[in-house]
Amino acid sequence: MTQTPDRRTFAIISHPDAGKTTLTEKLLLFGGAIHLAGEVKARGQARRARSDWMKIEQQRGISVTSSVMTFERDGITFNLLDTPGHEDFSEDTYRTLTAVDSAVMVIDVAKGIESQTRKLFEVCRLRSVPIITFVNKCDREGREVFETLDEIADLLALDVTPMTWPVGMGGQFEGIYDLRTNKLLLPEGPSREFQGKVVQTSGLDDPQLDAIISPENLAKLREDAELALAGYAEFDGEAYRNGDLTPVFFGSALKEFGVDALIGALAEHAPPPHALPAEPEPVEPTRNEVTGFVFKVQANMDPNHRDRIAFMRLCSGTFKRGMKLTPTGHGKPIAIHSPIMFFAQQRELADEAFPGDIIGIPNHGTLRVGDTLSEKADVRFTGLPNFAPEILRRVALKDPTKTKQLRKALDDMAEEGVTQVFYPEIGSNWIIGVVGQLQLDVLLSRLEAEYKVAAALEPAPFDTARWISGDAAALKNFTEINRGAMAKDRDGNPVFLAKSAWEVGYVAERYPDVKFAATRER
Repeated sequence: MTQTPDRRTFAIISHPDAGKTTLTEKLLLFGGAIHLAGEVKARGQARRARSDWMKIEQQRGISVTSSVMTFERDGITFNLLDTPGHEDFSEDTYRTLTAVDSAVMVIDVAKGIESQTRKLFEVCRLRSVPIITFVNKCDREGREVFETLDEIADLLALDVTPMTWPVGMGGQFEGIYDLRTNKLLLPEGPSREFQGKVVQTSGLDDPQLDAIISPENLAKLREDAELALAGYAEFDGEAYRNGDLTPVFFGSALKEFGVDALIGALAEHAPPPHALPAEPEPVEPTRNEVTGFVFKVQANMDPNHRDRIAFMRLCSGTFKRGMKLTPTGHGKPIAIHSPIMFFAQQRELADEAFPGDIIGIPNHGTLRVGDTLSEKADVRFTGLPNFAPEILRRVALKDPTKTKQLRKALDDMAEEGVTQVFYPEIGSNWIIGVVGQLQLDVLLSRLEAEYKVAAALEPAPFDTARWISGDAAALKNFTEINRGAMAKDRDGNPVFLAKSAWEVGYVAERYPDVKFAATRER
């Protein structure tokens, strides 16, 4: 258990195009996990971002699934979870945030806090996840630094502490000044990247700055930094870990400015593994028995082998390869002979793992999102819900002989949480439900690429779905009267398919003994 404090398990959250995946690459580079600077500028296959390995991700240049990457630096193991930025994949992101102890929020210096950033932040706030803010793209034209800091403070109701400060911006960019250590990071070379040139100063009044920075930028740096140090809260580690304060770092992931300081802040301030919500009581990382929960299932990371990996966050105990754990799903112990540690799509066997680590468990439909695994089967982790879909579609096969393959594919992807599948009581057309439109594109792309199934999506006569519950007599009565709108999910739970949100409210009023739920916890 001495290894527990040496883990930092964190997610990166942002609006699409804020530079999240580029920052992920640079964190891996500075952490020593990769040795080629700027994979995104290489040729051919190397051009792909390491964390974006799906075909549709590479075609569109966006992340559509969470990736897990582990790297070590200065004796600390970092478990980095790269999440999709697009709002259509909010379910995957929400579940990923249940598995981390802190988060890095990436903001585009020109755009500030965008809609999805705010939504993801609210999810972090619900779980009191501490946040470090990285304001990206400072080598491009952007808004005033104070405007960005005040927006974070006002919109997110957080205290802010600027830890670094940009010297100029866009065409006038001359580097990053560290307000804590008084170090100046300078650009070098024709592309003006950070290549390690650091000037140690005695403070903002150090005369050597006059010879390095243009007079206009230096005057502004001295004035702004003095105002910032006087006007914003001092860094308070406890307030940060409680989710009340965010340290703010400025930089450019593409040009490699500020990345080193960000890793240093994660190592120094980000919390190690802590107690996680569970029944009958929260699970402390110091508990002797091994416990963990599955927050993601990913199929076909290697399509040649039809593999299926369950991502498990280890919450307590020391995991050893080969040990038996009991999942809540079916109660039969399973031996975990080939646990995996991840570097995006690359992987290696893990002989042991500690609280905070993310391990992959190869399985064939045994484990599902939300399953708890434990040695004694006396605990169940909570807080991993399914959400009611906002878009429903019928699936139409182009080749009717592939019905079996289609059902397998839809079940697989429902197991992963990519989509939900509903089997109507009347009629043979299966209905899939998603939270966002882009998930439908991912579904069709993966059906063709991974399962060789050509399918089309047709409008469904329904708009949303609700899980229903209540006493047996009330449920039977409701089901018989509304059979044409009834379906089962893949677990056999009864689902009411509604034509509109208004109909949900109307029906709920008519049947007060039946509960209509927009979420269902595994």
